[in-house]
Amino acid sequence: MAELLLPESATSLPSHHAPALLRVVAMGGGTGLSTLLRGFKHFAASATTGAAGHGDCDPATCLISDLAAVVTVTDDGGSSGRLRKDFKMLPPGDLRNCMVALSEDEQLLSRLFRHRFRSGGELEGHAFGNLFVAALLEITGDFAQAIKLAAEVLATRGRIYPATNVNVNLAARMNTGEIIRGETLITSSKSRIVELMLEPAHAAPLPETLEAIAAADLITLGPGSLFTSVITNLLVAGIPEALATAHATRVYVCNLMTQGNESLYLSASQHIERMYEHVKAPFIDYALVNIAPVSPAIRERYVAEGADVIHADIERIEAMGIRCITGAFAAEGDVLRHDADLVARTALRLALADRAAAHRGSVQTQ
Repeated sequence: MAELLLPESATSLPSHHAPALLRVVAMGGGTGLSTLLRGFKHFAASATTGAAGHGDCDPATCLISDLAAVVTVTDDGGSSGRLRKDFKMLPPGDLRNCMVALSEDEQLLSRLFRHRFRSGGELEGHAFGNLFVAALLEITGDFAQAIKLAAEVLATRGRIYPATNVNVNLAARMNTGEIIRGETLITSSKSRIVELMLEPAHAAPLPETLEAIAAADLITLGPGSLFTSVITNLLVAGIPEALATAHATRVYVCNLMTQGNESLYLSASQHIERMYEHVKAPFIDYALVNIAPVSPAIRERYVAEGADVIHADIERIEAMGIRCITGAFAAEGDVLRHDADLVARTALRLALADRAAAHRGSVQTQ
């Protein structure tokens, strides 16, 4: 087995580097992206001090000068789904979770944004943060601007962009040949997803998203639901081309477990193959894959829900021209999540190493 393990130094960051070295773009949705952003936040300068200062970020590890999250906007369930129907707006839920993850204050303000009304008729079930974004949308008339203003209220250590400002919906061709429309219906189907589509098909990204990708030193994709959190972003017009031509270190953070009809029985390499099938081109430099065992109790709980540990077929990943970085990237609690700090440190280390190698190469050619 051709495991490629990072050296011990890969999980620690050099103390001699100047702060604010890297521009980072994280793409995805759901709890996976917000979890990873909590890791990156520890390496980003405080929003109140700017890139030149450190705030409560240790100068030895304050390595992110600019952090941007590109977030899927196809959710049509729960509070987000109700607001889509009532206000004809994009779903704010995943964006709200990312704002909370990057917030300077994860106490009162973030609790307020996460709070769901437990009564109140039509208010019941709505998250306050979603309603806050809806109010800002009515004031500004622009969803992306509403997200920007909400992020400023939370003093986030990074910028948050919807993948598109177009009110898109998901459609999926299933293995039965049936076309299912709507994320909630797609994820609840017992059939297997063969192809995912956006409607309308040519929804454009925000110009700021393409600019962030072009300027990035590190781009991460995932973790998160393969189709409805990761591939969804890749269907937005212009984003695949931007990823293919980006000079950044491009890292896929592989999921820890399979998920229902989205990735049941798919190995780590097959997750990547599904992305490539939708994008029609390779664009990943590294894959971070967990090889630490999952406790029997946690695994049994997931198996009972129709999920299981993803097979880490490392040699197949490397045969695709992708360097596979393996490690103990899982953190067990009430649920299984990625160790956000470890994943962030590892991805940043890869970007720093690539930058150093590129610099050595340019010096040698002079």
